[in-house]
Amino acid sequence: MYKLNQIIRTALVSFRRWHKNPQIILAFLMAFVVCFLLSDKVLSFADRHDTTMQMFEPFIWTFGDANSVLIISLLLLLLFSDMPNLGNDVPFFLIRIDRKVWMLGQILYVILATLVFVAFILVSTCVLCMTKAYPANIWSKTAAILGYSDIGREIAIPAFLKVLELSFPYGCMLHIFGLMLGYSILLSSIILFLNLMKDNGGMIGGIIFSGIGFVLNPQLISEWFKLTSEQYKIANIAFGWMSPLNHATYYMHNFGYDNLPKLWVSYVFFLLGSVLFFSLSMLRMRTYNFKFTGTIRR
Repeated sequence: MYKLNQIIRTALVSFRRWHKNPQIILAFLMAFVVCFLLSDKVLSFADRHDTTMQMFEPFIWTFGDANSVLIISLLLLLLFSDMPNLGNDVPFFLIRIDRKVWMLGQILYVILATLVFVAFILVSTCVLCMTKAYPANIWSKTAAILGYSDIGREIAIPAFLKVLELSFPYGCMLHIFGLMLGYSILLSSIILFLNLMKDNGGMIGGIIFSGIGFVLNPQLISEWFKLTSEQYKIANIAFGWMSPLNHATYYMHNFGYDNLPKLWVSYVFFLLGSVLFFSLSMLRMRTYNFKFTGTIRR
């Protein structure tokens, strides 16, 4: 229990950096702006047609799409660009605790900070639609129009029929939230490990990781190589298994009639990937050379 208390205290100290920190404030402000821009099509459609929405639908329609998940996850590069946190208080921590405990505190901070960030995105989309939203666990007329007509496709809203037919808003929201959280924690673990390997390595690695997800997009590949419908189906299944970004996309899963990965497979994929890179960070910490700059403020 004493070690656990030290790990929690170390993580909480990292959260103190958020107070009046321009980098953190900018990350959350940009997240809110991105939520507004991405969900504006849904909100504008409901306003024009004077229809209501279930309160989680803007989140579902916006972040059920791979491109939206990719855009919002890139903000994690800003949130964790300076990991691990090497403030003036770290030397005093290392006198009282060992490297292992300090590193576990950093990992706990990364997980909790990512959870707070994704939760902020969910709350932001709910706030943006609150004047036209209701809490009941049933799809709205807006969702039905977008899903069962060509309007959703015309205004580029990812309202997919199997989402409407095989789930309810609360369950769908929880899965999309979980997939986004898993993808974001995996990306955060990669940023942390590569920053330990090389200064600013996390930024480069995070961009490359996100770029791989963007490239392994069956629609993009189909446009590049002019795939036939049969080839597109094969590419869709292959990239659904290969791409971490597709694992984070709700509709890119097996709902009983295709060969895409099931939801639990994606959760296990994110869990194992995160554990792998966090474990590599722990191993790296054994030989990590701390570099402290600046002076202690009195």
